[in-house]
Amino acid sequence: MISALSAVTISIAGAPALAEEFVASQSKTVVETKKGSLVGALDDGIYSYLGVPYAHADRFMPAEEVAPWKGIRPAVTYGENCFIPRMKEVAGDELFNPHRYLPMSEACQFLNIWTPAIKDGKKRPVMVWIHGGGFTNGSGIELTSYDGRNLSKDGDVVVVTLNHRLNVLGFLDLSAYGEKYKRSGNASVTDLVAALKWVHDNAEAFGGDPGNVTIFGQSGGGYKVRALMGTPSAKGLFQKAIVQSGSRTDSVIDQASSRKVAELTLANLGLKVGEIDKLADADYYDLLAAADKAIKDATAQGAKDARYAPVQDGDYIPANPVGTEWVDQAKDIPLMVGNTLNEFETVIGHKAGELLADNKNNWDEDKSQAKLKERFADKSDAVGKAFMAAYPEKKIADAYFLDLRFRPGAIRDLDLKAKQNGAPVYSYMFAYESPVLDGIAMAWHCAELPYVFANAALVKTSTGGGSDALALSRKVSQAWVNFARNGKPSADGLPDWPGYTTDKPATMVLDKQPRVAVDLDRKLLQAAGAL
Repeated sequence: MISALSAVTISIAGAPALAEEFVASQSKTVVETKKGSLVGALDDGIYSYLGVPYAHADRFMPAEEVAPWKGIRPAVTYGENCFIPRMKEVAGDELFNPHRYLPMSEACQFLNIWTPAIKDGKKRPVMVWIHGGGFTNGSGIELTSYDGRNLSKDGDVVVVTLNHRLNVLGFLDLSAYGEKYKRSGNASVTDLVAALKWVHDNAEAFGGDPGNVTIFGQSGGGYKVRALMGTPSAKGLFQKAIVQSGSRTDSVIDQASSRKVAELTLANLGLKVGEIDKLADADYYDLLAAADKAIKDATAQGAKDARYAPVQDGDYIPANPVGTEWVDQAKDIPLMVGNTLNEFETVIGHKAGELLADNKNNWDEDKSQAKLKERFADKSDAVGKAFMAAYPEKKIADAYFLDLRFRPGAIRDLDLKAKQNGAPVYSYMFAYESPVLDGIAMAWHCAELPYVFANAALVKTSTGGGSDALALSRKVSQAWVNFARNGKPSADGLPDWPGYTTDKPATMVLDKQPRVAVDLDRKLLQAAGAL
Protein backbone atom coordinates (compact mmCIF):
# COMPACT_ATOMS: atom_id res chain seq x y z
CA MET A 1 0.00 0.00 0.00
CA ILE A 2 1.34 3.45 -0.95
CA SER A 3 1.37 5.91 1.91
CA ALA A 4 -0.09 9.41 1.58
CA LEU A 5 3.41 10.85 1.78
CA SER A 6 4.57 8.59 -1.03
CA ALA A 7 1.61 9.66 -3.12
CA VAL A 8 2.48 13.31 -2.60
CA THR A 9 6.09 12.60 -3.54
CA ILE A 10 5.02 10.84 -6.70
CA SER A 11 2.69 13.70 -7.58
CA ILE A 12 5.40 16.31 -7.10
CA ALA A 13 7.98 14.28 -9.01
CA GLY A 14 5.64 13.90 -11.94
CA ALA A 15 4.61 17.55 -12.10
CA PRO A 16 5.96 19.71 -14.94
CA ALA A 17 8.69 22.21 -14.12
CA LEU A 18 7.49 25.70 -13.43
CA ALA A 19 7.79 28.06 -16.39
CA GLU A 20 10.15 31.00 -16.18
CA GLU A 21 8.29 34.04 -14.89
CA PHE A 22 7.31 36.60 -17.53
CA VAL A 23 7.80 40.10 -16.14
CA ALA A 24 6.43 43.26 -17.74
CA SER A 25 6.48 45.96 -15.11
CA GLN A 26 6.91 49.70 -14.74
CA SER A 27 9.28 49.06 -11.87
CA LYS A 28 11.48 46.50 -13.64
CA THR A 29 11.33 46.73 -17.44
CA VAL A 30 10.99 50.41 -18.34
CA VAL A 31 13.65 52.12 -20.46
CA GLU A 32 13.93 55.76 -21.47
CA THR A 33 14.48 56.35 -25.18
CA LYS A 34 15.08 59.72 -26.84
CA LYS A 35 11.37 59.88 -27.69
CA GLY A 36 9.76 58.50 -24.55
CA SER A 37 9.48 55.62 -22.11
CA LEU A 38 8.92 52.00 -23.12
CA VAL A 39 7.83 49.11 -20.95
CA GLY A 40 9.05 45.78 -22.24
CA ALA A 41 9.30 42.28 -20.83
CA LEU A 42 11.85 40.13 -19.04
CA ASP A 43 11.71 36.43 -19.79
CA ASP A 44 14.39 33.78 -19.26
CA GLY A 45 17.01 36.42 -18.53
CA ILE A 46 16.44 38.45 -21.69
CA TYR A 47 14.66 41.78 -21.98
CA SER A 48 12.53 42.30 -25.08
CA TYR A 49 11.00 45.47 -26.50
CA LEU A 50 8.68 44.73 -29.40
CA GLY A 51 6.81 46.93 -31.84
CA VAL A 52 8.90 50.03 -31.10
CA PRO A 53 8.17 52.87 -33.57
CA TYR A 54 11.40 54.19 -35.07
CA ALA A 55 9.95 56.54 -37.74
CA HIS A 56 6.81 57.58 -39.55
CA ALA A 57 6.12 58.60 -43.15
CA ASP A 58 3.29 59.52 -45.47
CA ARG A 59 2.95 57.43 -48.63
CA PHE A 60 5.99 57.85 -50.93
CA MET A 61 7.59 60.34 -48.53
CA PRO A 62 10.95 59.95 -46.73
CA ALA A 63 10.94 58.54 -43.22
CA GLU A 64 10.86 61.13 -40.45
CA GLU A 65 11.59 60.89 -36.76
CA VAL A 66 8.69 59.79 -34.61
CA ALA A 67 7.12 62.43 -32.41
CA PRO A 68 7.84 62.14 -28.69
CA TRP A 69 5.09 60.49 -26.67
CA LYS A 70 3.89 61.10 -23.15
CA GLY A 71 3.55 58.42 -20.52
CA ILE A 72 4.84 54.89 -20.91
CA ARG A 73 4.34 53.09 -24.22
CA PRO A 74 3.86 49.30 -24.05
CA ALA A 75 6.42 47.40 -26.15
CA VAL A 76 5.31 43.84 -25.52
CA THR A 77 3.74 42.91 -28.89
CA TYR A 78 5.01 43.13 -32.45
CA GLY A 79 4.04 46.06 -34.65
CA GLU A 80 2.33 45.79 -38.02
CA ASN A 81 4.22 44.43 -41.01
CA CYS A 82 4.28 46.18 -44.37
CA PHE A 83 1.65 45.17 -46.90
CA ILE A 84 2.94 42.35 -49.07
CA PRO A 85 1.53 41.04 -52.37
CA ARG A 86 0.56 37.64 -51.00
CA MET A 87 1.30 35.16 -48.24
CA LYS A 88 3.62 32.28 -49.05
CA GLU A 89 1.89 29.05 -49.91
CA VAL A 90 2.00 26.35 -47.25
CA ALA A 91 4.20 23.70 -48.83
CA GLY A 92 7.44 21.84 -48.19
CA ASP A 93 9.02 25.25 -47.66
CA GLU A 94 6.80 25.86 -44.62
CA LEU A 95 8.23 22.82 -42.88
CA PHE A 96 11.79 23.99 -43.37
CA ASN A 97 11.13 27.75 -43.16
CA PRO A 98 8.22 28.14 -40.70
CA HIS A 99 6.61 31.58 -40.98
CA ARG A 100 4.75 34.03 -38.77
CA TYR A 101 2.29 36.48 -40.30
CA LEU A 102 0.72 39.39 -38.42
CA PRO A 103 -1.53 42.34 -39.36
CA MET A 104 -0.24 44.60 -42.13
CA SER A 105 -0.18 48.37 -42.54
CA GLU A 106 1.54 51.10 -44.50
CA ALA A 107 2.54 52.51 -41.12
CA CYS A 108 4.99 49.67 -40.58
CA GLN A 109 8.12 51.36 -39.23
CA PHE A 110 8.61 49.23 -36.12
CA LEU A 111 11.60 47.45 -34.65
CA ASN A 112 12.16 44.79 -32.00
CA ILE A 113 14.98 44.56 -29.48
CA TRP A 114 16.37 41.72 -27.36
CA THR A 115 19.07 42.44 -24.80
CA PRO A 116 20.62 40.73 -21.75
CA ALA A 117 20.46 43.91 -19.66
CA ILE A 118 19.28 47.51 -19.63
CA LYS A 119 20.89 50.58 -18.16
CA ASP A 120 23.96 48.64 -16.95
CA GLY A 121 26.56 50.77 -18.73
CA LYS A 122 27.95 47.78 -20.61
CA LYS A 123 28.64 48.39 -24.29
CA ARG A 124 27.54 45.25 -26.09
CA PRO A 125 27.77 44.78 -29.86
CA VAL A 126 24.50 45.63 -31.60
CA MET A 127 23.37 43.28 -34.38
CA VAL A 128 20.67 44.72 -36.65
CA TRP A 129 18.87 42.13 -38.77
CA ILE A 130 17.47 43.15 -42.16
CA HIS A 131 14.93 40.63 -43.37
CA GLY A 132 14.70 38.79 -46.68
CA GLY A 133 11.85 38.49 -49.14
CA GLY A 134 13.50 40.33 -52.00
CA PHE A 135 12.34 43.93 -52.06
CA THR A 136 8.68 42.90 -52.06
CA ASN A 137 7.90 40.58 -49.13
CA GLY A 138 8.84 39.71 -45.57
CA SER A 139 9.10 41.33 -42.17
CA GLY A 140 11.39 41.42 -39.17
CA ILE A 141 9.50 38.53 -37.59
CA GLU A 142 8.32 36.64 -40.70
CA LEU A 143 10.43 33.54 -40.06
CA THR A 144 10.40 31.86 -36.67
CA SER A 145 14.18 31.65 -37.12
CA TYR A 146 14.42 35.45 -36.80
CA ASP A 147 13.59 35.41 -33.09
CA GLY A 148 16.48 37.25 -31.42
CA ARG A 149 16.21 35.92 -27.85
CA ASN A 150 18.71 33.07 -28.05
CA LEU A 151 21.31 34.98 -30.06
CA SER A 152 21.14 37.80 -27.52
CA LYS A 153 21.40 35.43 -24.57
CA ASP A 154 24.13 33.14 -25.88
CA GLY A 155 26.19 35.92 -27.45
CA ASP A 156 25.70 38.70 -24.88
CA VAL A 157 24.68 41.06 -27.69
CA VAL A 158 21.80 43.41 -28.45
CA VAL A 159 19.72 42.06 -31.33
CA VAL A 160 17.40 44.26 -33.40
CA THR A 161 14.98 43.22 -36.15
CA LEU A 162 12.82 45.65 -38.10
CA ASN A 163 10.01 46.22 -40.58
CA HIS A 164 10.15 48.75 -43.42
CA ARG A 165 8.23 49.70 -46.55
CA LEU A 166 8.34 47.24 -49.44
CA ASN A 167 7.29 46.77 -53.07
CA VAL A 168 5.30 49.66 -54.58
CA LEU A 169 5.18 51.49 -51.24
CA GLY A 170 8.95 51.51 -50.91
CA PHE A 171 10.23 51.83 -54.46
CA LEU A 172 7.84 53.65 -56.83
CA ASP A 173 10.06 56.36 -58.31
CA LEU A 174 7.90 59.45 -58.85
CA SER A 175 10.87 61.82 -58.88
CA ALA A 176 10.09 62.95 -62.43
CA TYR A 177 6.91 64.61 -61.13
CA GLY A 178 8.36 67.15 -58.76
CA GLU A 179 10.67 67.85 -55.84
CA LYS A 180 8.05 66.53 -53.41
CA TYR A 181 8.64 62.99 -54.67
CA LYS A 182 12.42 63.21 -54.94
CA ARG A 183 13.01 60.33 -52.51
CA SER A 184 10.01 58.14 -53.41
CA GLY A 185 12.10 55.57 -55.29
CA ASN A 186 14.19 55.08 -52.16
CA ALA A 187 11.47 55.47 -49.52
CA SER A 188 12.27 51.99 -48.22
CA VAL A 189 15.95 52.86 -47.84
CA THR A 190 15.06 56.02 -45.91
CA ASP A 191 13.22 53.71 -43.49
CA LEU A 192 16.32 51.56 -43.05
CA VAL A 193 18.50 54.61 -42.46
CA ALA A 194 15.97 55.96 -39.95
CA ALA A 195 16.01 52.64 -38.11
CA LEU A 196 19.81 52.69 -37.93
CA LYS A 197 19.75 56.27 -36.67
CA TRP A 198 17.24 55.27 -33.99
CA VAL A 199 19.51 52.40 -32.96
CA HIS A 200 22.51 54.74 -32.83
CA ASP A 201 20.64 57.26 -30.69
CA ASN A 202 19.18 54.71 -28.27
CA ALA A 203 21.62 51.77 -28.13
CA GLU A 204 23.06 52.70 -24.75
CA ALA A 205 19.66 52.57 -23.07
CA PHE A 206 19.48 48.90 -24.06
CA GLY A 207 23.01 48.01 -22.96
CA GLY A 208 24.49 48.38 -26.45
CA ASP A 209 27.38 50.24 -28.06
CA PRO A 210 26.26 52.78 -30.70
CA GLY A 211 29.80 52.71 -32.07
CA ASN A 212 29.75 48.96 -32.73
CA VAL A 213 26.75 48.13 -34.92
CA THR A 214 26.69 45.26 -37.39
CA ILE A 215 24.01 45.01 -40.07
CA PHE A 216 23.30 41.53 -41.36
CA GLY A 217 20.72 40.28 -43.80
CA GLN A 218 19.84 37.29 -45.94
CA SER A 219 18.58 37.13 -49.53
CA GLY A 220 16.73 40.43 -50.08
CA GLY A 221 18.16 41.51 -46.73
CA GLY A 222 21.63 40.92 -48.15
CA TYR A 223 20.79 43.13 -51.12
CA LYS A 224 19.70 45.85 -48.68
CA VAL A 225 22.94 45.50 -46.71
CA ARG A 226 24.90 46.04 -49.92
CA ALA A 227 22.74 49.05 -50.79
CA LEU A 228 23.31 50.61 -47.37
CA MET A 229 27.08 50.23 -47.80
CA GLY A 230 26.79 52.76 -50.63
CA THR A 231 24.16 55.07 -49.15
CA PRO A 232 25.81 58.29 -47.85
CA SER A 233 23.09 58.96 -45.26
CA ALA A 234 23.87 55.58 -43.67
CA LYS A 235 27.57 56.29 -43.30
CA GLY A 236 28.75 55.94 -39.72
CA LEU A 237 25.53 54.29 -38.55
CA PHE A 238 27.05 50.81 -38.76
CA GLN A 239 30.60 49.51 -38.58
CA LYS A 240 30.39 45.95 -39.98
CA ALA A 241 28.21 44.11 -42.47
CA ILE A 242 27.19 40.54 -43.33
CA VAL A 243 25.62 39.53 -46.66
CA GLN A 244 23.97 36.10 -46.59
CA SER A 245 22.84 34.73 -49.98
CA GLY A 246 22.39 38.32 -51.10
CA SER A 247 24.69 38.85 -54.07
CA ARG A 248 22.71 37.42 -56.97
CA THR A 249 21.63 40.71 -58.55
CA ASP A 250 22.49 44.39 -58.25
CA SER A 251 21.15 46.00 -55.11
CA VAL A 252 20.05 49.06 -57.12
CA ILE A 253 18.38 49.81 -60.45
CA ASP A 254 18.90 52.60 -62.96
CA GLN A 255 16.62 55.64 -62.79
CA ALA A 256 15.53 55.42 -66.41
CA SER A 257 13.95 52.05 -65.63
CA SER A 258 12.40 53.19 -62.36
CA ARG A 259 10.87 56.29 -63.94
CA LYS A 260 9.47 54.25 -66.82
CA VAL A 261 7.71 52.00 -64.31
CA ALA A 262 6.21 55.08 -62.62
CA GLU A 263 5.03 56.49 -65.94
CA LEU A 264 3.28 53.25 -66.87
CA THR A 265 1.82 52.88 -63.36
CA LEU A 266 0.07 56.23 -63.76
CA ALA A 267 -1.23 55.17 -67.15
CA ASN A 268 -2.50 51.86 -65.78
CA LEU A 269 -4.45 53.77 -63.12
CA GLY A 270 -5.85 56.21 -65.69
CA LEU A 271 -4.13 59.18 -64.04
CA LYS A 272 -2.62 62.18 -65.79
CA VAL A 273 0.58 63.87 -64.69
CA GLY A 274 -1.36 66.66 -63.03
CA GLU A 275 -3.21 64.07 -60.94
CA ILE A 276 -0.07 62.59 -59.37
CA ASP A 277 -1.18 63.46 -55.84
CA LYS A 278 -4.19 61.15 -56.20
CA LEU A 279 -1.76 58.24 -55.76
CA ALA A 280 -1.64 59.05 -52.06
CA ASP A 281 -5.25 57.89 -51.68
CA ALA A 282 -5.24 55.00 -54.14
CA ASP A 283 -6.18 51.59 -52.77
CA TYR A 284 -2.98 49.67 -52.03
CA TYR A 285 -3.94 46.60 -54.03
CA ASP A 286 -5.02 48.70 -57.03
CA LEU A 287 -1.71 50.55 -56.83
CA LEU A 288 0.23 47.30 -56.53
CA ALA A 289 -1.55 45.74 -59.51
CA ALA A 290 -0.88 48.82 -61.64
CA ALA A 291 2.81 48.87 -60.71
CA ASP A 292 3.23 45.10 -61.18
CA LYS A 293 1.79 45.41 -64.70
CA ALA A 294 3.98 48.45 -65.31
CA ILE A 295 7.10 46.44 -64.47
CA LYS A 296 6.16 43.81 -67.05
CA ASP A 297 5.27 46.45 -69.62
CA ALA A 298 8.44 48.44 -69.01
CA THR A 299 10.54 45.32 -69.46
CA ALA A 300 8.74 44.52 -72.71
CA GLN A 301 9.43 48.09 -73.87
CA GLY A 302 13.16 47.72 -73.30
CA ALA A 303 13.69 49.03 -69.77
CA LYS A 304 17.12 47.88 -68.60
CA ASP A 305 16.16 46.70 -65.12
CA ALA A 306 12.49 47.19 -64.26
CA ARG A 307 11.76 45.80 -60.77
CA TYR A 308 11.18 46.90 -57.21
CA ALA A 309 14.59 47.93 -55.84
CA PRO A 310 16.47 50.98 -54.56
CA VAL A 311 17.16 53.55 -57.25
CA GLN A 312 20.63 54.74 -58.21
CA ASP A 313 19.49 58.32 -58.56
CA GLY A 314 22.86 60.07 -58.47
CA ASP A 315 21.88 61.74 -55.20
CA TYR A 316 20.51 59.64 -52.34
CA ILE A 317 22.34 56.63 -53.77
CA PRO A 318 24.96 58.24 -56.03
CA ALA A 319 26.51 55.06 -57.47
CA ASN A 320 26.02 51.32 -57.58
CA PRO A 321 27.37 50.23 -54.17
CA VAL A 322 29.11 47.27 -55.79
CA GLY A 323 29.19 47.45 -59.57
CA THR A 324 32.57 47.32 -61.27
CA GLU A 325 33.97 48.01 -57.80
CA TRP A 326 32.84 48.66 -54.25
CA VAL A 327 32.28 52.35 -53.60
CA ASP A 328 34.83 54.14 -51.42
CA GLN A 329 32.29 54.38 -48.60
CA ALA A 330 32.51 50.60 -48.15
CA LYS A 331 36.30 50.49 -47.92
CA ASP A 332 36.64 50.55 -44.14
CA ILE A 333 33.67 48.29 -43.37
CA PRO A 334 34.63 44.68 -42.47
CA LEU A 335 32.40 42.34 -44.45
CA MET A 336 31.25 38.73 -44.50
CA VAL A 337 29.72 37.23 -47.65
CA GLY A 338 28.41 33.73 -48.11
CA ASN A 339 25.88 31.28 -49.46
CA THR A 340 24.17 27.99 -48.86
CA LEU A 341 25.39 25.15 -51.04
CA ASN A 342 22.06 24.49 -52.74
CA GLU A 343 20.03 27.71 -52.39
CA PHE A 344 16.88 27.32 -54.57
CA GLU A 345 17.82 23.95 -56.09
CA THR A 346 16.05 21.85 -53.41
CA VAL A 347 12.73 22.20 -51.56
CA ILE A 348 12.12 25.70 -52.87
CA GLY A 349 12.75 24.72 -56.47
CA HIS A 350 11.10 21.28 -56.37
CA LYS A 351 8.15 19.61 -54.68
CA ALA A 352 9.12 17.97 -51.39
CA GLY A 353 7.15 14.82 -52.26
CA GLU A 354 9.06 14.33 -55.50
CA LEU A 355 12.40 14.78 -53.76
CA LEU A 356 11.40 12.30 -51.06
CA ALA A 357 10.17 9.71 -53.56
CA ASP A 358 13.43 9.97 -55.50
CA ASN A 359 15.87 10.82 -52.71
CA LYS A 360 19.31 11.66 -54.06
CA ASN A 361 20.84 9.91 -51.05
CA ASN A 362 19.64 6.63 -52.56
CA TRP A 363 21.06 7.23 -56.05
CA ASP A 364 23.80 4.85 -57.15
CA GLU A 365 26.75 5.90 -59.31
CA ASP A 366 24.95 5.26 -62.59
CA LYS A 367 21.85 7.18 -61.52
CA SER A 368 23.95 10.07 -60.27
CA GLN A 369 25.90 10.32 -63.52
CA ALA A 370 22.67 10.17 -65.53
CA LYS A 371 21.18 13.02 -63.47
CA LEU A 372 24.32 15.12 -63.94
CA LYS A 373 24.06 14.54 -67.69
CA GLU A 374 20.41 15.59 -67.53
CA ARG A 375 21.27 18.94 -65.95
CA PHE A 376 24.74 19.76 -67.25
CA ALA A 377 24.78 17.94 -70.62
CA ASP A 378 28.30 17.85 -72.08
CA LYS A 379 29.67 19.64 -69.02
CA SER A 380 28.57 16.85 -66.65
CA ASP A 381 31.89 15.02 -66.38
CA ALA A 382 33.83 18.22 -65.68
CA VAL A 383 31.22 19.41 -63.18
CA GLY A 384 31.20 16.09 -61.34
CA LYS A 385 34.99 16.00 -61.02
CA ALA A 386 35.22 19.66 -59.97
CA PHE A 387 32.41 19.19 -57.44
CA MET A 388 34.12 16.26 -55.73
CA ALA A 389 37.39 18.21 -55.67
CA ALA A 390 35.63 21.13 -53.98
CA TYR A 391 33.45 19.03 -51.65
CA PRO A 392 35.16 15.67 -51.04
CA GLU A 393 32.89 15.05 -48.05
CA LYS A 394 29.81 15.03 -50.28
CA LYS A 395 28.42 12.48 -52.74
CA ILE A 396 28.50 12.81 -56.51
CA ALA A 397 24.68 12.95 -56.42
CA ASP A 398 24.92 16.23 -54.53
CA ALA A 399 26.45 17.90 -57.59
CA TYR A 400 23.06 17.70 -59.33
CA PHE A 401 21.66 20.21 -56.80
CA LEU A 402 24.57 22.67 -57.00
CA ASP A 403 23.53 26.35 -56.87
CA LEU A 404 24.68 28.31 -59.91
CA ARG A 405 22.60 31.46 -59.45
CA PHE A 406 23.68 32.96 -56.13
CA ARG A 407 27.31 31.94 -55.63
CA PRO A 408 28.78 33.63 -58.74
CA GLY A 409 27.62 37.02 -57.47
CA ALA A 410 29.13 36.32 -54.06
CA ILE A 411 32.50 35.49 -55.61
CA ARG A 412 32.30 38.72 -57.61
CA ASP A 413 31.55 40.73 -54.46
CA LEU A 414 34.31 38.97 -52.50
CA ASP A 415 36.88 39.50 -55.26
CA LEU A 416 36.01 43.19 -55.57
CA LYS A 417 36.13 43.76 -51.81
CA ALA A 418 39.47 41.97 -51.55
CA LYS A 419 40.87 44.18 -54.34
CA GLN A 420 39.77 47.29 -52.47
CA ASN A 421 42.61 46.74 -49.96
CA GLY A 422 40.58 48.13 -47.08
CA ALA A 423 38.86 46.35 -44.22
CA PRO A 424 38.97 42.54 -44.36
CA VAL A 425 36.35 40.43 -46.08
CA TYR A 426 35.42 36.86 -45.08
CA SER A 427 33.75 34.12 -47.11
CA TYR A 428 31.61 31.18 -45.99
CA MET A 429 29.64 28.33 -47.54
CA PHE A 430 26.90 26.74 -45.44
CA ALA A 431 26.82 23.10 -46.56
CA TYR A 432 25.17 21.22 -43.67
CA GLU A 433 22.43 18.80 -44.71
CA SER A 434 19.47 18.70 -42.35
CA PRO A 435 18.36 15.12 -41.54
CA VAL A 436 14.67 16.08 -41.71
CA LEU A 437 12.79 14.06 -44.37
CA ASP A 438 15.92 11.99 -44.94
CA GLY A 439 17.99 14.94 -46.08
CA ILE A 440 16.00 15.99 -49.13
CA ALA A 441 16.25 19.71 -48.37
CA MET A 442 20.06 19.77 -48.21
CA ALA A 443 21.47 23.28 -47.61
CA TRP A 444 18.56 25.30 -49.01
CA HIS A 445 17.99 29.04 -49.28
CA CYS A 446 17.49 30.16 -45.63
CA ALA A 447 18.98 26.94 -44.21
CA GLU A 448 21.64 28.81 -42.22
CA LEU A 449 19.22 31.13 -40.42
CA PRO A 450 18.38 28.94 -37.39
CA TYR A 451 22.10 28.42 -36.84
CA VAL A 452 23.00 32.11 -37.14
CA PHE A 453 20.29 33.03 -34.61
CA ALA A 454 21.18 30.17 -32.22
CA ASN A 455 17.71 28.76 -32.89
CA ALA A 456 18.48 25.22 -34.03
CA ALA A 457 16.50 23.88 -31.07
CA LEU A 458 13.66 26.36 -31.60
CA VAL A 459 13.08 25.41 -35.24
CA LYS A 460 13.45 21.63 -35.04
CA THR A 461 11.32 21.01 -38.13
CA SER A 462 14.10 22.74 -40.03
CA THR A 463 17.22 21.46 -38.30
CA GLY A 464 16.12 18.20 -36.71
CA GLY A 465 17.32 19.54 -33.37
CA GLY A 466 19.88 16.74 -32.92
CA SER A 467 23.34 16.97 -31.43
CA ASP A 468 25.04 17.76 -34.76
CA ALA A 469 22.63 20.62 -35.47
CA LEU A 470 22.98 22.06 -31.97
CA ALA A 471 26.76 21.86 -32.11
CA LEU A 472 26.86 23.61 -35.48
CA SER A 473 24.42 26.25 -34.23
CA ARG A 474 26.76 27.12 -31.36
CA LYS A 475 29.70 27.47 -33.75
CA VAL A 476 27.87 29.53 -36.39
CA SER A 477 26.12 31.91 -34.00
CA GLN A 478 29.35 32.41 -32.05
CA ALA A 479 31.22 33.19 -35.29
CA TRP A 480 28.63 35.82 -36.23
CA VAL A 481 28.76 37.30 -32.73
CA ASN A 482 32.54 37.44 -32.68
CA PHE A 483 32.58 39.13 -36.05
CA ALA A 484 30.15 41.71 -34.64
CA ARG A 485 32.27 42.07 -31.52
CA ASN A 486 35.75 42.43 -32.98
CA GLY A 487 35.57 42.14 -36.78
CA LYS A 488 36.84 38.56 -37.10
CA PRO A 489 34.56 35.51 -37.25
CA SER A 490 35.75 32.80 -34.89
CA ALA A 491 34.26 30.20 -32.62
CA ASP A 492 35.16 27.25 -30.44
CA GLY A 493 35.23 24.21 -32.70
CA LEU A 494 35.95 26.14 -35.89
CA PRO A 495 39.40 26.19 -37.48
CA ASP A 496 41.05 29.58 -37.77
CA TRP A 497 39.03 31.64 -40.26
CA PRO A 498 41.37 33.68 -42.46
CA GLY A 499 40.27 36.63 -44.52
CA TYR A 500 39.49 36.28 -48.23
CA THR A 501 42.34 37.90 -50.15
CA THR A 502 43.26 38.14 -53.82
CA ASP A 503 46.23 35.77 -53.41
CA LYS A 504 44.48 33.42 -50.94
CA PRO A 505 40.69 33.50 -51.34
CA ALA A 506 39.76 31.43 -48.29
CA THR A 507 36.25 30.17 -47.54
CA MET A 508 34.95 28.58 -44.35
CA VAL A 509 32.82 25.54 -45.21
CA LEU A 510 30.22 25.26 -42.45
CA ASP A 511 29.27 21.60 -42.20
CA LYS A 512 29.26 18.81 -39.62
CA GLN A 513 33.05 19.04 -39.78
CA PRO A 514 33.86 22.69 -40.63
CA ARG A 515 36.94 23.32 -42.73
CA VAL A 516 38.72 26.10 -44.60
CA ALA A 517 39.26 25.81 -48.36
CA VAL A 518 41.24 28.11 -50.63
CA ASP A 519 39.42 29.09 -53.84
CA LEU A 520 36.71 26.61 -52.91
CA ASP A 521 34.44 26.57 -55.94
CA ARG A 522 35.74 28.91 -58.65
CA LYS A 523 36.83 26.02 -60.92
CA LEU A 524 33.53 24.26 -60.23
CA LEU A 525 31.47 27.25 -61.30
CA GLN A 526 33.69 27.71 -64.34
CA ALA A 527 33.19 24.06 -65.29
CA ALA A 528 29.43 24.59 -65.10
CA GLY A 529 29.64 27.75 -67.21
CA ALA A 530 28.44 30.01 -64.38
CA LEU A 531 31.61 32.10 -64.12
